[in-house]
Amino acid sequence: MSEHDPTRTLIRELVLAAGMISLLVLAMWAHTGSMPPLVVVESNSMQHDAEGEVGTIDAGDLVLVHSPNDNQIISFAEATDKNSPYYGYESLGMEGDVIIYERNGESDSTPIIHRALFEIEIGETTPLNDEEKCDVGVLWDGICITTWSVPGTNQTKVEKINLVFDGENVGEYSCKGVAAQHGSVWYSVENYTPMNPGFITLGDNNDCNDDQGVFEFAQGLTSIHSGMIRPVQKDWVIGISGAEIPWLGTVKLMVSGGDSPGVSQVPGTSFVYLIVFVIIVLLLPVIIDPVINRVIRNSPEAIEADREAALAKIYYSSEEE
Repeated sequence: MSEHDPTRTLIRELVLAAGMISLLVLAMWAHTGSMPPLVVVESNSMQHDAEGEVGTIDAGDLVLVHSPNDNQIISFAEATDKNSPYYGYESLGMEGDVIIYERNGESDSTPIIHRALFEIEIGETTPLNDEEKCDVGVLWDGICITTWSVPGTNQTKVEKINLVFDGENVGEYSCKGVAAQHGSVWYSVENYTPMNPGFITLGDNNDCNDDQGVFEFAQGLTSIHSGMIRPVQKDWVIGISGAEIPWLGTVKLMVSGGDSPGVSQVPGTSFVYLIVFVIIVLLLPVIIDPVINRVIRNSPEAIEADREAALAKIYYSSEEE
């Protein structure tokens, strides 16, 4: 094949494209510590605006996934507590981290991407009795947990968790008067005894309907094999959401099958922005190539090369005469 053979040129371009994509994926892996380093958001449960919003999570967005092993998960309660070192921390449009986790640790259930609202920690424990059971408290991981604590709140070593997210003892989380149509103003927890330590999670667009069914009117989410989702243990966490790349995941949703909602929950404006983005990408080479060529032609090196070529031509012509 010659240097200008179309097949050879196509193969070279495909190899270069594959190499660039591989380098990009490896760079994102190095940055996030997670593989895959990106996930596509399928639902609108984290959506802040009906028309979509850059900087928050909409269906059809790509989200960077950071390894949970290298990062502290900061809850909404901690980020809104003025006495916490994490006070004021925000991620993707609100306080606290957004985590990606497996439902009750089941890898065959669809992962959830929701905000960590508050964390439940073990307060006090007591040993098992002679029958390997708990006389008091909750049995978990071979111990009896008698009290619980919630960082960022006034709940320290309590038997049952009671919280009202009204800005008094914990940050404000408004239910916007919707809350499963019961008109509740603030997200609240009443006399809650957890099944295990972990995170209570909630979609920003879910009107206080938390995943674990803790809020009085919350329906919660279920897993395939073990029913209602329990507080999210750290080893169930796939990753912590980083920066959002808007619109581009819509392409994958267009060809998704199975249980995926496809593009049904993607904001209409995302399709417009995606089309505009594709057009810009296609036009960029057409616009940039002439500019680069003009800059190169007008550079001192190119001018000097043209001058030397002209002198060489004159010299060559003189020798022939």
